[in-house]
Amino acid sequence: MKKGFSTVGVIIAIAVIAIIGIGSYIVIDGNNKATDFSQYEFYSVIAADEHNGNIGDHVKGNPDAPVKIYEYADYQCPGCASINPRVNAAVEKSNGKLAIVYRSFLLSYHQNGTAAASAAEAAGLQGYWKEYADALFANQAEWEYASASARTTYFNNYFTEVTNGKGDLNKFNEDIASDRVSKKISFDMGIGKRIDVSGTPAFYIDGQKIDWANSDGSSIVVNGQTISWGSSQGGENFTNLLLEIVDAKTK
Repeated sequence: MKKGFSTVGVIIAIAVIAIIGIGSYIVIDGNNKATDFSQYEFYSVIAADEHNGNIGDHVKGNPDAPVKIYEYADYQCPGCASINPRVNAAVEKSNGKLAIVYRSFLLSYHQNGTAAASAAEAAGLQGYWKEYADALFANQAEWEYASASARTTYFNNYFTEVTNGKGDLNKFNEDIASDRVSKKISFDMGIGKRIDVSGTPAFYIDGQKIDWANSDGSSIVVNGQTISWGSSQGGENFTNLLLEIVDAKTK
C-alpha cells in the first residue's frame, strides 16, 4: 500500500474507475450537447476554457513549433501504442520544429479506454501528461483487458513511477472521477466527430488527413509541395514521413 493512500481510497478509486470504464458514451455525449464548437479552430492549439474542463490541448514538443500535427488516439488502441515511439522520435529529431497536439478519440469497444484517458488527464493536472501517456502506451498489454481492481493498481503504479513518487496519488484518483476530466475527454471527442475521425491513430495537418495507413498509399500538399507515400508507412517510415512534412512546411 502506498503511503498516504488509504484502503477506503483504493476501494473508492476502483469503484469510480469501473463506472468510468463502462460508461464511455455517457461521458462523451453528456457534455458536448451544450458546446458550440463553431467558436473553435480545430487546427490550432485550443486553450483551457469552461467547455474542456479548463484543460487545454496537450502538446508534445515545442508549443511554439512552426509545424503542428494533430493526433487523435485511444490509449487502448494497439496501433496508437505502436506508433507512439515513432511520433516521439519525429518530435525529437525535428530540432524544435514539430509539435504533436494530442486529443483523445475513444473507441467504444475498448473496455478500459475511457479509464485510461481519464487517468492520463488526471496525471496531466499535476504536470505529467506526456510521461503518463507514454507509460500507458508502453505498458498497454498489462492493463488493456484488466479488471477494474487490477487496472487501478496499474494506473496508480504508473503514476508513482512517472512522478518519481512526488505526485499526489489521492488527488490523482479524485481527478480521474472529476467533472473537468470528463469534460476534456468529451470535448476532444466532440472535435474528432466533427472532423469525421473514423479510427485511431489519426493525424492531421492544415485540415488534411495524413492517411498513412491507406492500403493504396496517399498524399497531401504542404506549402505547395505534394508529399506522397506508398501502402506501408509504419515503423521508421512514419517518423521519416513526419520529418518530410516538417521540411516541406518550413521551407
